[in-house]
Formats: sequence, structure tokens, C-alpha cells
Amino acid sequence: MRLVFMGTPAFSVPVLDALVAAGHEIAAVYCQPPRPAGRGKKPRPSPVQARAEALGLMVRHPVSLKAAEAQAEFAALGAEIAVVVAYGLILPQAVLDAPEHGCWNIHASLLPRWRGAAPIHRAILAGDAETGVCIMQMEAGLDTGPVLLREAIPIGPEDTTGALHDRLSDLGARLIVEALAQRPDLVAETQPETGVTYAAKIDKSEARIDWTQPATDIDRQIRGLSPFPGAWCEIAGERVKLLASRLGSGTGAPGQVLEGFTVACGNGAVEITRAQRAGKKAAEAADVLRGLSLPEQLS
Repeated sequence: MRLVFMGTPAFSVPVLDALVAAGHEIAAVYCQPPRPAGRGKKPRPSPVQARAEALGLMVRHPVSLKAAEAQAEFAALGAEIAVVVAYGLILPQAVLDAPEHGCWNIHASLLPRWRGAAPIHRAILAGDAETGVCIMQMEAGLDTGPVLLREAIPIGPEDTTGALHDRLSDLGARLIVEALAQRPDLVAETQPETGVTYAAKIDKSEARIDWTQPATDIDRQIRGLSPFPGAWCEIAGERVKLLASRLGSGTGAPGQVLEGFTVACGNGAVEITRAQRAGKKAAEAADVLRGLSLPEQLS
């Protein structure tokens, strides 16, 4: 099929690769404009732009699609479908209507649960047993369109957002290829009105650990915010990111270090398995503890 691809971050790259490998014609790739990055703050292309250029595809990165000229340029591509995955811009109705069969979105949740910006983070933070990918026919509402294809995967007890991100990206790549192949036979499933939740963007204020909270909540906080923005606590006046964990054993006052890197919580305990000191690379807990003496109590 003749497609337009719209995506920006690393999550979207396997999808672009899968569409090319499946033999689809990519009329153009849309992504966010390059952003200043690094010490020199030089504009750096997004992962999708870098990959698309390596594949020899035409890339467009408008700041907005609201202008009539930008919408006309999009319509002139003559796409049968636009495949959208973590693009980052709102698509006006004129853009949604331009492809022959509309715009299909790859969304990393089991809709209608976790509509919105941070579905992977929120699924772990909430303690969901499973998540998945939905291929959705886009409409003007926020992730409200009918679902064309879906597949669920379990969330493991030690899964981080980073690990789940990679699995869901690969799943989305496979599922969109299947959906396009089945297009004439797909039946759009209207999302139910019950069970709707919204995955609000993660705020850095959510990252500081409060050891008086239950161990289950803190474990989810650590895993759900890993690798970004990274849950953290202060150890001897130093901010340390806690990037992986599991439920531990033992009891004590909230914040009390029990054994190794196991810390008592308001209820139960959490064992930290991976962490990152300020200015250093992330490392396994045993390696971090070689250069860091834990006090008896964490704040």
C-alpha cells in the first residue's frame, strides 16, 4: 500500500522498518523537527528522522499541521493510509480525512484503558497485570477511535517501563503489518464507554520516593519511572536514581536499610537491584554499593 508514516521517538523506528520490510511504499515520513541536544545544543534529528534518511525516504518535519498549505502538501501525497505512532502533533480533521482509508494509530495500551501520553508508565504504576497494543482508526478525540486489531501481553513482576517499551514497540511493528494485510476483512470495534482511564504525562514531581508508602507502591514507582525520569531518593546528601527493584523481605521503620540494598517501607520492603549515582552510569546494585556506603536510614 502507499503509506505516509508519522512518528518521532525510538519507539516508532521498528514500526517504520517493519513497513518497509513488508514492501509498503512510504510516500513520506513525518516527524518532529530536530531539537537542540548535547553540550553544544546543536539541533539533533529524531530517531525516526535519522532512520528514514538512512532508508532514503523523504522526510518532513513541520512545526504544525494547522496551516492550509501543510494540509494540502499532506493530501497531495495520495496516501491510502497514514500510520501514526508516537508522532507528537495533533492531527487536524483535514489531515485525518486526507488518506483514502484514514489514519491508523498504534497505541501502547488496551484501549479504552490508558488513553493519552504515558500509557506504558501508567500501566506499571497502577499495577496492571497486562497491557498491549491497539491498532486504532483515528478520529478527532484523544485515542477514542474504533479499534481494528489488538493484542495483549503480560506485565512481569520486575518489568520496567524501558523493558516494556521495547516489547510493545516490537509488538506494534508486527501488529500493524498484520492489520494492513487484513484491511479488507477488519471490523472496527467501537470502544466501550466503561473502563476509560487517562495516562497523564509523567511529572518529575512524581519521582521522589516516600518510604512511608507501601512496598508494592514504591516498587511500581521505581519500575514505572525507569529509565525516565527515574525514581530517586537522597543517600548521604546525594540524589540517587533507583532504576529496578523487586519486593523484598523483612520489616523495619520506613526508610531503614535492612540488608544489602533492601529498604523497609510503610508496609513491607523493596530490594533495589539497579541504581544510578549522580554523574555516573547506571549499574547493578552490587556495583553501586561498592562505592556507596548506605546509612542505616534513608530519607
